[in-house]
Amino acid sequence: MRYDDLRKRLVDAVLNAPGETPEALRRAVLELARGAHDGVPPAFTRYVEKVAHHAYRVTDDDIAALQSAGQSDDSLFEITVAAAVGAALHRLDRGMAALRGQEPD
Repeated sequence: MRYDDLRKRLVDAVLNAPGETPEALRRAVLELARGAHDGVPPAFTRYVEKVAHHAYRVTDDDIAALQSAGQSDDSLFEITVAAAVGAALHRLDRGMAALRGQEPD
């Protein structure tokens, strides 16, 4: 793909930049947003799926509930970015497959 290097650098920045959340959790969130279903704690699953599929429906109450459960603003930001990037990459992959005439996953 034309932008493979940029894509790799984006994923590397999301997963490996210093942060409050562990790399393994950010990776699991990114993969959940791409359609995988392993490794994300149940407390985050509903939120990650909402960000990935219906981001416009995320409310202050969603954030407040996660904050009440002990999540910091930094960790919520990192999880949100990982979910959004994972969803974007999933859509990109599906779009490129459609352009090649392949069936979506």
